[in-house]
Amino acid sequence: MGLIDIEMFASLDLVAQSPGGPDEDPEGFPYGGWQAPLTDEVAGAQIVAAYEGTDALLLGRRTYDIFAAYWPHQKGGADNEIATLFNRVPKYVASRGTPDLSWAGSTHLGPDLAGAVREIRDRHEHVKVVGSIDLVQTLLRERLFDRLDLWVHPLVLGVGKKVFDGGAVPMNVTLLEPPATSPKGTVYLRYGLADGTPRTGDMSAPDRGLGQDA
Repeated sequence: MGLIDIEMFASLDLVAQSPGGPDEDPEGFPYGGWQAPLTDEVAGAQIVAAYEGTDALLLGRRTYDIFAAYWPHQKGGADNEIATLFNRVPKYVASRGTPDLSWAGSTHLGPDLAGAVREIRDRHEHVKVVGSIDLVQTLLRERLFDRLDLWVHPLVLGVGKKVFDGGAVPMNVTLLEPPATSPKGTVYLRYGLADGTPRTGDMSAPDRGLGQDA
């Protein structure tokens, strides 16, 4: 069974809407393209490294349309490494409609999204989910992911779709490697899905050493 990795760019308040440009998902959101002023070479290298070993992409309809209009035309350019990867691997598209799958190697997933994702996981070693906030909510709700790569940027947006916007269920995650920072203040976090659900405790209990008289 392969791995399903979610790649997300978020603000400090975990807004993940339209990081790349104003036309990505403009509905009710005035800050499209908020990520661009905060990019640097360190964060760029982290992103490229995160895609090592990827052998399939799992995308929502909106992200697929954006990618299909851009990546097939980037061969030989500054983004050639990512372009070559994206153009080569299979692309699986989650959509309730009938998308135009003009990008070579694209497949429309059927109405049983959870079942289709499980089949993709069995078929591939390393599946990447990029952006696709609505799709991510389903994957989080169904616990159909293995890793979450999260780049947290130093700004607060206050409005917009969030990483856990309607898809959160109680779950444990574990930090897979130490956090890494970039010169402009972005923090890269890699979490893995862990067993069980969150436990509770009492920080004033005697074994905590809190709430006791000196």
